[in-house]
Amino acid sequence: MDEKWISKAVIKRLPRYYRYLGELLEDGVERISSGELSDRMKVTASQIRQDLNNFGGFGQQGYGYNVRHLYDEIGKILGLDRIHNMIIIGAGNLGQALANYTSFERSGFKTVALFDIDPAIKGKSIRGIEIHMTDELPEFIKANNVEIAALTLPKAEAVAMADVLVHNGVKAIWNFAHTDLNLKLPQDVVVENVHLAESLMRLSYNLTTRESDRKNK
Repeated sequence: MDEKWISKAVIKRLPRYYRYLGELLEDGVERISSGELSDRMKVTASQIRQDLNNFGGFGQQGYGYNVRHLYDEIGKILGLDRIHNMIIIGAGNLGQALANYTSFERSGFKTVALFDIDPAIKGKSIRGIEIHMTDELPEFIKANNVEIAALTLPKAEAVAMADVLVHNGVKAIWNFAHTDLNLKLPQDVVVENVHLAESLMRLSYNLTTRESDRKNK
């Protein structure tokens, strides 16, 4: 596949396609049209065809999409056809919740360690994943081919820790701290900022808007 620019909006939809196709496979569905996929995903059939055409299309006129083939191909596009070693920085409630989430591993994201600064929890395990101290990070990253680090730290600590991670070769950061790390790190470092409070605010807005609409009817 020739390299081409793909919009962020398309990339954002790819995991949704992958998830819905996985559900179709679980239901025993072998093929599906863009119209049928549209009904499930609440995305127009035209948008689905446009999105997938960015990567070669995958469909056949009059047949639709082979669900298994499309699922596998989108998985390859997302890099899910190989294992990504991941560490979690911060072994508090959120860090432990992420470590306990087994679905990550089914998608190829293997949590190999947690790190914290509290000596009281050193050596303890979460679902068999050992908690290390942060001063062990440089050696551990190099020895375990760590690609991704999840940051579940307070904002004040996140930027300094991100610098440590980048300095030691980590090229992808999944950031749960309340700060946009991509504005503070080199451009070759991939950052996904997850702002849970903003998601709740969007939910609140939609709830408030719907309540207002009902009152005005």
